Amino acid sequence: MTTQFPITNPPLVCWNCHERTIGTHFCSGCGKVLQSPEQSDYFAMLEFPRKLWIEMGALEQKFLQLSWKLHPDNFVNASEAERDISLKRSSELNDAYRTLKDPVMRVEYLLAIEGARKEGEHKQQAPPELLEEVFELNESLDELREAKDSGGDTANLKRRLEAAQKTFEEKLKEVDGQLQIAAKDWDKAVDGQTDGASRNTAMGKLNELLNRRSYIRNLVVNVQKELL
Repeated sequence: MTTQFPITNPPLVCWNCHERTIGTHFCSGCGKVLQSPEQSDYFAMLEFPRKLWIEMGALEQKFLQLSWKLHPDNFVNASEAERDISLKRSSELNDAYRTLKDPVMRVEYLLAIEGARKEGEHKQQAPPELLEEVFELNESLDELREAKDSGGDTANLKRRLEAAQKTFEEKLKEVDGQLQIAAKDWDKAVDGQTDGASRNTAMGKLNELLNRRSYIRNLVVNVQKELL
């Protein structure tokens, strides 16, 4: 039997009836919309476990359902306090949906709420296996800037940079594929299909890949700016 991660926030105290409630969005006693917990959990808000594989159709359906229930238009005749809470919860729901529907943002958010996101002091250093390519790229970028400033020919330099951009975009795709594999390892650990140490190992690998992705993504963005 596998152990499922809890998908609801811990019991809250309702601001209206002051009773403890097990509701996620509405008080199970008086039915009023609940204030946000001190530490929001986007997974719990959309009623999903803290796992990295999410079925997009189910996510969108849950988002639309809750958007309708929490929309401020449903609280026009409510008290000012409840209208304000509804507005805040609707905004948080939009943030949650935007975060969880993006696979990279989902990983970053999960590690953040697990207290495991570590970007590292040396995150801006090139991975060892990319040192030579990064060095050549930076040289090309410097040459292009100099050519632009001096009014020289930039056509060949731009072609070289376009080729380098495609190379690093391919490396981004490779990292995204590795992220998917590491995400599956995390989900297995959450389901209790592996030993406890696997959870920490999966988080460490996800961190490493996010840092690598961030570095390569910055390189691609820098090239795009110069080519424009």
